[in-house]
Amino acid sequence: MDAGNDHFPRPEALGPRICIFGPSNSGKSTLAVAIDRALGVPAIHLDLLHHRPNTDWVPRAPREFERLHDDAIAGESWAMEGNYSRLMPQRLRRATGIVWVDTAMPGNLWRYFRRTLFERGRIGTLEGGHDSIKWLMINHIAFVQPKRRSQLENAIKASGLPFARIESFIALHRFYTQWGLKRP
Repeated sequence: MDAGNDHFPRPEALGPRICIFGPSNSGKSTLAVAIDRALGVPAIHLDLLHHRPNTDWVPRAPREFERLHDDAIAGESWAMEGNYSRLMPQRLRRATGIVWVDTAMPGNLWRYFRRTLFERGRIGTLEGGHDSIKWLMINHIAFVQPKRRSQLENAIKASGLPFARIESFIALHRFYTQWGLKRP
C-alpha cells in the first residue's frame, strides 16, 4: 500500500504494531507520540533504548540495546520509531504495518540544525542528555542515510506488510490530517 499519492491507508489497515522508519530528523518521534495519543498504542523511541540517559548520546552495549529492543517488540501494541537495521528483521516479524517517512536530505539536515539549536526538551530527546551539533550526525544525515535509502525501501517492500509512504513534509502534514492526528 504505497501512498505516494497521499491517499494513506487507514490506521486499522496497519494494525496494532507499527514500525515508523525514515531518516533522522524527519519527524518520526513526534509522529509516534501522535499515533500513541490517537490510537492508544505506546510510542517507543529506539534512540532512547539505544543510548544511555544523562549522556551526550552515548550508546549502550549492543547486547543491552538488543535486549531492550526485543522486550519492547514483545508488546501487544506499539508505534516504534527508528531504523537500527541490525535489529530490523525481528522487529518486522512482529510488526503489523509500517509508516515510512521518506523525506529528502536537505529538509532533514535543516531540521537537525533547528532542533539542536532551538528545541530543548523536544520529543525523542535523551533524558538528561545534551544535544549539540556534531559532524558525525551531519555526515550521517547528508551522506550515509541517502546511500541506505534503497536498502530501507527493499526491506519495507520485502516485508510484505502494509505500509504508508510519506514523501515530503507537506505529505506528512496530510498524513496527520487523514489519520486525525494532532502534533503533541
